[in-house]
Amino acid sequence: MRFLHLHSSFDAGGKELRSARLMNAFGTGVSHAVVSAKPDAYGAAAAIDPGTDTTYPEDFPSLQGRPTPGRLRTLAQAMRGYDLVLTYNWGAMDAVMAHTVFRDAFSLPPLIHHEDGFNEDEAGGLKRSRSWFRLIALARSSGLVVPSKRLEEIALGPWMQPRGRVILIPNGIAVAGYADRPAPDALPRIVKHKGELWLGTLAGLRAVKDLPRLVRAFAGLPPQWQLVILGEGPERGAIREEATRCGVADRVHLPGFVAKPADAVGLFDLFALSSRSEQFPISVVEAMAAGLAVASPDVGDVADMVAEPNRRFITPADDEAALGEALATLAADADLRTAIGAANRQVALDRYDEARMIATYRQLYASAMGLADLP
Repeated sequence: MRFLHLHSSFDAGGKELRSARLMNAFGTGVSHAVVSAKPDAYGAAAAIDPGTDTTYPEDFPSLQGRPTPGRLRTLAQAMRGYDLVLTYNWGAMDAVMAHTVFRDAFSLPPLIHHEDGFNEDEAGGLKRSRSWFRLIALARSSGLVVPSKRLEEIALGPWMQPRGRVILIPNGIAVAGYADRPAPDALPRIVKHKGELWLGTLAGLRAVKDLPRLVRAFAGLPPQWQLVILGEGPERGAIREEATRCGVADRVHLPGFVAKPADAVGLFDLFALSSRSEQFPISVVEAMAAGLAVASPDVGDVADMVAEPNRRFITPADDEAALGEALATLAADADLRTAIGAANRQVALDRYDEARMIATYRQLYASAMGLADLP
């Protein structure tokens, strides 16, 4: 069985790592072809098991460009021969449109689209032209998958999708794997020394994550605190510059992408987000599974995700000072961090284990192909 994955980017972010986990879970009965709209953005490939049958077709038409009839036709022709097409985020929407226009002409397989959030250009508000384009492009899709209640509301509202097409599947992880604390030298290029306390985050180093804001919020913490940012992306230089400007360059560390967060997140003593836009960030679930308290702007579903005692540390979205105050309060009280972390871990165990997520995706994908289950 052949699945075609068309991604806006396959750099190592939340949706990409979830896709990799699903590919691994589906086993040898499914082969996968992965295409990124950004030609060099394939960092999440490191999270795919070597035994998973995966290819990266270099001759697939570009997902970027003007949606002219000729280009859409070329995209549609390239989808032939697969059993299921899976598209991800706005960067793959031209392919969704191509599928809708040419599905019958080329006998194309079913298509399921996934939306996980917005890039910088829509972080501050939806573009009406894109909402209308989505309305038309998704008209013949077999489903629109969203991970958050907020995105479900958007899909049913501004995107004008019928309820029967929109499927809410919260992100999940292997919660049990986060129970053990990693060794101090578990991460590449950095060791946790005795007496250090780590404020950590996992994020693609992209502008929408606003990691310079996290650097500023962190700068007021006592000197034993270190900021460790796990991820890769184009904003590395901007983060470094802000750390230097704030006088904390020696306490801000960017060791790079970690393929297995369970081997790293437990080294953190406190977790934080600083994003301008999120929906249902997997990194927050990973922090909760590791028993950490979370400080974050109130974006997406974050306030609903964390345990009740943690919610007062989910601050107004545009209030940088409030984020800094939340970090300072949590950094100063180890007992409070421990109590909130324990409550978060219980919520992760109760709600966000990946077995339920994987089973739901298996059923959805099989149903789209008219099957009872995947092979």
